[in-house]
Amino acid sequence: MKVRRLGWAGIEVESRGSVVVIDHVLGWKSIEPYIGPPRTPLLEPSAAGQAVGAFVTHLHTDHTDASAIHGALADGAPLHRPRVMEGEPLETGGVMAAETELKDAGINQVLIEEWGAVEAGPFAATAVPAVDGFGDPQVSWVIEADGKRIIHAGDTLFHGSWWLIAMRFGPFDAAFLPVNGALASFPHRQPASRIEASLSPEQAVAAAHVLGARRLVPIHYDGIHQPPVYEQTDAIPSRLAASVAEAEDLELAFMAEGETLDL
Repeated sequence: MKVRRLGWAGIEVESRGSVVVIDHVLGWKSIEPYIGPPRTPLLEPSAAGQAVGAFVTHLHTDHTDASAIHGALADGAPLHRPRVMEGEPLETGGVMAAETELKDAGINQVLIEEWGAVEAGPFAATAVPAVDGFGDPQVSWVIEADGKRIIHAGDTLFHGSWWLIAMRFGPFDAAFLPVNGALASFPHRQPASRIEASLSPEQAVAAAHVLGARRLVPIHYDGIHQPPVYEQTDAIPSRLAASVAEAEDLELAFMAEGETLDL
Protein backbone atom coordinates (compact mmCIF):
# COMPACT_ATOMS: atom_id res chain seq x y z
CA MET A 1 0.00 0.00 0.00
CA LYS A 2 1.20 3.49 -0.89
CA VAL A 3 -0.37 6.76 0.24
CA ARG A 4 0.10 10.10 -1.53
CA ARG A 5 -0.92 13.33 0.15
CA LEU A 6 -3.10 15.50 -2.09
CA GLY A 7 -3.34 18.53 0.17
CA TRP A 8 -5.49 19.75 3.09
CA ALA A 9 -7.17 16.50 4.22
CA GLY A 10 -6.99 14.70 0.86
CA ILE A 11 -5.05 11.49 0.23
CA GLU A 12 -4.73 8.95 -2.58
CA VAL A 13 -4.21 5.29 -1.64
CA GLU A 14 -2.70 2.81 -4.13
CA SER A 15 -2.56 -0.98 -4.05
CA ARG A 16 -1.83 -3.44 -6.87
CA GLY A 17 -2.40 -0.81 -9.52
CA SER A 18 -5.74 0.40 -8.13
CA VAL A 19 -6.37 3.66 -6.30
CA VAL A 20 -8.99 5.27 -4.08
CA VAL A 21 -9.18 8.86 -2.86
CA ILE A 22 -10.32 10.21 0.51
CA ASP A 23 -11.52 13.79 1.10
CA HIS A 24 -10.08 14.83 -2.25
CA VAL A 25 -10.76 18.48 -3.07
CA LEU A 26 -9.38 20.98 -5.56
CA GLY A 27 -11.09 24.00 -4.02
CA TRP A 28 -14.04 25.17 -1.91
CA LYS A 29 -15.77 28.01 -3.74
CA SER A 30 -19.00 27.74 -1.72
CA ILE A 31 -17.21 28.71 1.51
CA GLU A 32 -14.51 31.01 0.14
CA PRO A 33 -16.53 34.09 1.19
CA TYR A 34 -16.05 32.95 4.79
CA ILE A 35 -12.59 31.32 4.85
CA GLY A 36 -10.85 32.52 1.70
CA PRO A 37 -9.17 30.41 -1.02
CA PRO A 38 -6.82 27.52 -0.18
CA ARG A 39 -3.49 28.68 1.29
CA THR A 40 -1.63 25.44 0.46
CA PRO A 41 -1.53 23.27 -2.72
CA LEU A 42 -4.42 20.97 -3.67
CA LEU A 43 -3.34 18.29 -6.12
CA GLU A 44 -4.95 15.97 -8.65
CA PRO A 45 -4.53 12.25 -7.97
CA SER A 46 -1.85 10.54 -10.02
CA ALA A 47 -4.47 8.31 -11.64
CA ALA A 48 -7.14 10.88 -12.51
CA GLY A 49 -10.27 9.25 -13.91
CA GLN A 50 -9.19 5.80 -12.76
CA ALA A 51 -10.04 5.60 -9.04
CA VAL A 52 -12.07 2.49 -8.16
CA GLY A 53 -13.73 4.36 -5.31
CA ALA A 54 -13.86 7.62 -3.43
CA PHE A 55 -14.54 8.24 0.24
CA VAL A 56 -15.49 11.38 2.15
CA THR A 57 -15.59 11.79 5.89
CA HIS A 58 -18.32 14.45 5.78
CA LEU A 59 -20.00 16.90 3.44
CA HIS A 60 -18.34 20.21 4.20
CA THR A 61 -17.00 21.46 0.90
CA ASP A 62 -13.40 21.55 2.11
CA HIS A 63 -13.76 17.75 2.32
CA THR A 64 -16.33 17.03 -0.42
CA ASP A 65 -15.67 18.55 -3.84
CA ALA A 66 -18.06 17.03 -6.37
CA SER A 67 -16.08 18.23 -9.38
CA ALA A 68 -12.79 16.83 -8.04
CA ILE A 69 -14.42 13.52 -7.09
CA HIS A 70 -16.06 13.20 -10.51
CA GLY A 71 -12.72 13.81 -12.19
CA ALA A 72 -10.94 11.23 -10.02
CA LEU A 73 -13.41 8.35 -10.35
CA ALA A 74 -13.50 5.76 -13.10
CA ASP A 75 -16.83 5.48 -14.93
CA GLY A 76 -19.49 4.11 -12.56
CA ALA A 77 -17.16 3.91 -9.55
CA PRO A 78 -18.89 4.91 -6.31
CA LEU A 79 -18.46 7.62 -3.73
CA HIS A 80 -18.88 6.30 -0.17
CA ARG A 81 -20.19 8.89 2.26
CA PRO A 82 -22.10 9.39 5.55
CA ARG A 83 -25.86 9.59 5.80
CA VAL A 84 -27.93 12.51 4.51
CA MET A 85 -28.52 15.14 7.17
CA GLU A 86 -32.12 16.11 7.85
CA GLY A 87 -33.45 19.28 9.42
CA GLU A 88 -34.35 22.91 8.83
CA PRO A 89 -32.20 24.98 6.41
CA LEU A 90 -30.18 26.60 9.20
CA GLU A 91 -29.47 23.18 10.72
CA THR A 92 -28.29 21.62 7.45
CA GLY A 93 -26.60 24.71 6.04
CA GLY A 94 -23.09 23.30 6.38
CA VAL A 95 -23.74 20.33 4.08
CA MET A 96 -26.34 21.47 1.57
CA ALA A 97 -23.88 22.94 -0.95
CA ALA A 98 -22.07 19.60 -1.23
CA GLU A 99 -25.34 17.66 -1.43
CA THR A 100 -26.48 19.83 -4.33
CA GLU A 101 -23.14 19.62 -6.14
CA LEU A 102 -22.97 15.82 -5.81
CA LYS A 103 -26.49 15.45 -7.20
CA ASP A 104 -25.80 17.80 -10.10
CA ALA A 105 -22.59 15.92 -10.94
CA GLY A 106 -24.50 12.62 -11.18
CA ILE A 107 -22.05 10.80 -8.91
CA ASN A 108 -22.93 7.27 -7.81
CA GLN A 109 -23.31 7.73 -4.04
CA VAL A 110 -23.30 4.92 -1.48
CA LEU A 111 -24.43 5.95 2.01
CA ILE A 112 -22.63 4.20 4.86
CA GLU A 113 -23.52 4.09 8.55
CA GLU A 114 -20.97 3.77 11.36
CA TRP A 115 -19.22 0.35 11.31
CA GLY A 116 -20.48 -0.31 7.79
CA ALA A 117 -17.96 -2.09 5.56
CA VAL A 118 -17.46 -1.96 1.78
CA GLU A 119 -14.96 -3.16 -0.80
CA ALA A 120 -13.46 -1.22 -3.68
CA GLY A 121 -11.01 -3.13 -5.86
CA PRO A 122 -8.31 -4.54 -3.55
CA PHE A 123 -9.36 -2.25 -0.68
CA ALA A 124 -11.55 -3.09 2.31
CA ALA A 125 -13.00 0.02 3.93
CA THR A 126 -14.96 0.53 7.14
CA ALA A 127 -16.70 3.69 8.33
CA VAL A 128 -15.91 4.20 12.00
CA PRO A 129 -17.24 6.78 14.49
CA ALA A 130 -16.17 10.42 14.33
CA VAL A 131 -17.59 13.63 15.77
CA ASP A 132 -18.01 16.75 13.68
CA GLY A 133 -17.28 20.09 15.32
CA PHE A 134 -20.63 21.52 14.14
CA GLY A 135 -23.04 18.60 14.58
CA ASP A 136 -23.02 17.42 10.95
CA PRO A 137 -22.76 13.69 10.10
CA GLN A 138 -19.15 12.48 9.97
CA VAL A 139 -17.24 9.20 9.91
CA SER A 140 -13.59 8.25 9.78
CA TRP A 141 -12.37 5.65 7.30
CA VAL A 142 -10.32 2.54 8.01
CA ILE A 143 -8.69 1.34 4.78
CA GLU A 144 -6.99 -2.05 4.43
CA ALA A 145 -4.97 -3.62 1.60
CA ASP A 146 -1.81 -5.70 1.22
CA GLY A 147 -1.82 -6.59 4.90
CA LYS A 148 -1.58 -2.89 5.84
CA ARG A 149 -4.13 -0.73 7.61
CA ILE A 150 -4.59 3.03 7.89
CA ILE A 151 -7.18 5.34 9.39
CA HIS A 152 -8.19 8.72 7.97
CA ALA A 153 -10.07 10.99 10.35
CA GLY A 154 -11.18 14.03 8.33
CA ASP A 155 -11.49 16.86 10.83
CA THR A 156 -12.94 15.03 13.82
CA LEU A 157 -12.92 16.15 17.43
CA PHE A 158 -11.49 13.96 20.18
CA HIS A 159 -14.14 11.41 21.19
CA GLY A 160 -14.67 8.26 23.20
CA SER A 161 -14.75 5.79 20.31
CA TRP A 162 -10.97 5.70 19.71
CA TRP A 163 -10.74 2.75 22.07
CA LEU A 164 -13.49 0.81 20.25
CA ILE A 165 -11.81 1.51 16.91
CA ALA A 166 -8.49 0.28 18.31
CA MET A 167 -10.10 -2.87 19.72
CA ARG A 168 -11.72 -3.75 16.40
CA PHE A 169 -9.04 -2.65 13.92
CA GLY A 170 -5.83 -1.68 15.67
CA PRO A 171 -2.94 -1.42 15.49
CA PHE A 172 -2.57 0.89 12.48
CA ASP A 173 0.40 1.34 10.17
CA ALA A 174 -0.47 5.03 9.88
CA ALA A 175 -3.07 7.41 11.28
CA PHE A 176 -3.91 10.44 9.11
CA LEU A 177 -5.30 12.88 11.66
CA PRO A 178 -6.26 16.58 11.66
CA VAL A 179 -4.02 18.74 13.82
CA ASN A 180 -5.08 22.36 13.35
CA GLY A 181 -7.24 22.73 16.49
CA ALA A 182 -9.41 25.29 14.74
CA LEU A 183 -11.58 27.85 16.52
CA ALA A 184 -14.57 28.61 14.31
CA SER A 185 -17.36 31.18 14.22
CA PHE A 186 -19.63 30.47 11.25
CA PRO A 187 -22.97 32.29 10.77
CA HIS A 188 -25.02 29.07 10.97
CA ARG A 189 -23.46 28.03 14.29
CA GLN A 190 -23.86 30.94 16.68
CA PRO A 191 -22.90 31.74 19.34
CA ALA A 192 -19.39 30.41 18.72
CA SER A 193 -18.28 27.79 21.23
CA ARG A 194 -14.66 29.00 21.57
CA ILE A 195 -13.73 25.28 21.73
CA GLU A 196 -11.63 23.60 19.04
CA ALA A 197 -13.68 22.22 16.13
CA SER A 198 -10.95 19.71 15.18
CA LEU A 199 -8.14 17.87 16.92
CA SER A 200 -5.37 19.95 18.46
CA PRO A 201 -1.78 18.71 18.07
CA GLU A 202 -1.84 17.19 21.56
CA GLN A 203 -5.23 15.54 20.98
CA ALA A 204 -4.05 14.07 17.67
CA VAL A 205 -1.07 12.48 19.41
CA ALA A 206 -3.35 11.14 22.15
CA ALA A 207 -5.71 9.64 19.55
CA ALA A 208 -2.83 8.06 17.62
CA HIS A 209 -1.50 6.57 20.85
CA VAL A 210 -4.87 5.04 21.76
CA LEU A 211 -5.25 3.67 18.22
CA GLY A 212 -1.89 1.92 18.46
CA ALA A 213 -0.70 3.75 15.36
CA ARG A 214 2.87 3.24 14.24
CA ARG A 215 2.92 6.65 12.52
CA LEU A 216 0.98 9.85 12.95
CA VAL A 217 0.67 11.71 9.65
CA PRO A 218 -0.64 15.25 10.23
CA ILE A 219 -3.32 16.49 7.82
CA HIS A 220 -5.81 19.38 7.80
CA TYR A 221 -3.50 22.26 8.72
CA ASP A 222 -2.14 25.49 7.18
CA GLY A 223 -4.69 25.50 4.33
CA ILE A 224 -7.19 27.74 6.13
CA HIS A 225 -6.56 30.56 8.58
CA GLN A 226 -9.17 33.34 8.45
CA PRO A 227 -9.80 34.78 11.93
CA PRO A 228 -12.29 35.19 13.46
CA VAL A 229 -14.33 32.86 11.23
CA TYR A 230 -11.72 30.08 11.22
CA GLU A 231 -8.54 30.36 13.27
CA GLN A 232 -5.80 27.72 13.23
CA THR A 233 -3.99 26.97 16.48
CA ASP A 234 -0.37 28.06 16.96
CA ALA A 235 2.99 26.23 16.80
CA ILE A 236 1.68 23.00 15.31
CA PRO A 237 5.01 21.32 14.35
CA SER A 238 6.74 21.97 17.68
CA ARG A 239 3.71 20.95 19.73
CA LEU A 240 3.36 17.72 17.75
CA ALA A 241 7.06 16.95 18.18
CA ALA A 242 6.91 17.58 21.94
CA SER A 243 3.84 15.38 22.39
CA VAL A 244 5.19 12.55 20.24
CA ALA A 245 8.43 12.61 22.25
CA GLU A 246 6.37 11.62 25.29
CA ALA A 247 4.50 8.82 23.48
CA GLU A 248 5.77 5.26 23.14
CA ASP A 249 6.34 3.61 19.76
CA LEU A 250 4.86 6.50 17.74
CA GLU A 251 6.60 8.13 14.80
CA LEU A 252 5.70 11.61 13.53
CA ALA A 253 5.68 11.62 9.72
CA PHE A 254 5.04 14.97 8.07
CA MET A 255 4.15 14.63 4.38
CA ALA A 256 4.39 17.51 1.94
CA GLU A 257 1.69 17.84 -0.69
CA GLY A 258 2.50 15.31 -3.43
CA GLU A 259 4.75 13.21 -1.21
CA THR A 260 4.21 9.43 -1.08
CA LEU A 261 4.46 7.14 1.94
CA ASP A 262 5.26 3.51 1.06
CA LEU A 263 3.86 1.20 3.74
